[in-house]
Amino acid sequence: MYKNSKHTILFPLILAVGVVLGILLGQFVGRNRAESQIRSLIRRSSMNMTNKIMQTSMLVEHRFVDSISMDSLAELVIPLMMRELDPHSVYIPAREMQELNEPLEGEFDGIGVSFNAATDTVIVLSVIPNGPSAKAGIVAGDRIIEINDTLVAGVKMPQNDIVKRLRGRRGTEVRLSLKRQNIDELVDITVVRDAIPIKSIEAATMLTDSIGFIRLSQFARTSFMELQQALAQLREQGMTKLIFDLRDNSGGFLDQAILIANEFLPAGKLIVYTEDRHREQVKEFSDGTGTATDLALVVLIDEGSASSSEILAGAVQDNDRGTIVGRRSFGKGLVQSQIPYADGSALRLTVARYFTPTGRSIQKPYTNGDDYNYDMDLIRRYNNNEFFSADSIHFADSLKFVTPKGKVVYGGGGIMPDVFIPMDTTDMTKYYVEVSGRNILYRYTLDYADRHREALNAVRTMDELTELLDSDKTLFDDFIRYAETQGVKPVQRDIARSRKIMEAQLRAYIGRNTVLEDAAFYYNIMPVDNVLVRSVELLKDMPLPEPDEGEEVIISRTLPEMEIKLNR
Repeated sequence: MYKNSKHTILFPLILAVGVVLGILLGQFVGRNRAESQIRSLIRRSSMNMTNKIMQTSMLVEHRFVDSISMDSLAELVIPLMMRELDPHSVYIPAREMQELNEPLEGEFDGIGVSFNAATDTVIVLSVIPNGPSAKAGIVAGDRIIEINDTLVAGVKMPQNDIVKRLRGRRGTEVRLSLKRQNIDELVDITVVRDAIPIKSIEAATMLTDSIGFIRLSQFARTSFMELQQALAQLREQGMTKLIFDLRDNSGGFLDQAILIANEFLPAGKLIVYTEDRHREQVKEFSDGTGTATDLALVVLIDEGSASSSEILAGAVQDNDRGTIVGRRSFGKGLVQSQIPYADGSALRLTVARYFTPTGRSIQKPYTNGDDYNYDMDLIRRYNNNEFFSADSIHFADSLKFVTPKGKVVYGGGGIMPDVFIPMDTTDMTKYYVEVSGRNILYRYTLDYADRHREALNAVRTMDELTELLDSDKTLFDDFIRYAETQGVKPVQRDIARSRKIMEAQLRAYIGRNTVLEDAAFYYNIMPVDNVLVRSVELLKDMPLPEPDEGEEVIISRTLPEMEIKLNR
């Protein structure tokens, strides 16, 4: 349905070049002795827009008084032209393509470590099991001092430059010199780079005996497969209810959102439909193969949840399948298709609008070419108190829709949750802002991990981590003393008020320094995450879904693999 002819693909490039070349030509043509020849050429030619632009390009390329790079002009002008279309059509230069696509492709070539360079030292936080670094003998807590004989410690090298030095083609070698705890000399290790998986599911863990938690960071090529694995893992631990966290998930592949929605819906339920410029619609229905139709479901969203996240949340909400909790989502209802150019660049062009099952478009208003006001929308929401009060959010009656069970939902600017949870700033005292904003709290957890590395490396389960942290009765007081050495004097009133949130963050960041990684982070942050706390309360009282055989429907997966990630 969304095939592009050669003419369609080339036209934006030709048009963009023509815009600039037309301006340049206008400046010089009146003074050129060949003016009459040029006018004659134009008069003899067809004056439709495509030919006019092609002629302009040829004239400047061959007759302009100075030599000029047509490729350079195109690189400058195409982004300007995209801004005049809609907020999400964008030109991607070849040099940026790999960085943009890599997280969605599900892997990259590298050495397989997570590290932090916040203290001007590259500290290995965790090592991917059975990855290149693990096989070479690198362990969590190692400091990377040199990479291929280049000093990277104590020289304030940007983290992106460190990443570039560690990554490289699979099969190639990288030499590392490491400082290891209790060893005086540097340890030299050679690592053979290999394919490293990028997980879009950051965490999958049990919050209670029956409530599971899954956090999806983006809709990557492997997301559906990762979800199936996570669901199976949590079912083995007793999960019958699920919190699916899409907060700050700005989107990804449309087909993955459809597959994941299918996992939760009985047969015959409309998931989403798209509509192109010719009003032609493509509808996607659930096919009855979903393995999670029996789970009580809560989906978390906020103002950072966009596109594919909104498709999934909309499908759940409009089919009365679960409860949406959090704050109003971003509001991106435009579908982009990525069209490659021969030089490795690409055009990410809006080709359709999508609609939720009840027929609502959740695209927020925009004016073509006015990126500034579009980008300021979230700031306006904050200033209008919309992050703190549902009563501050108003929808026109014309945007009202009704689900099969009679629930009122609205279009025209994101998904409004069924249960609104305001942003919580209650415990954010001046002391907390100081230790958090200056990164003192996080740096302390790195220091703590260094001093307890052997015990943390031995942790394998959440219960073991909890037991280890509970056994340290001086953790919080030790942090307060550390903060004072960093120039933040204790303010007892503020400390008492912010203690709960600081303790939770200390445990969460320390837990992230174990093999449990982000699962430990979200497990320990839950007591101070008011959205998670409320979701657990809701699920405790929520009955399991009644069996629904659904409706028999012929399924045709006709949508191309379109990338609709939020670009701003």
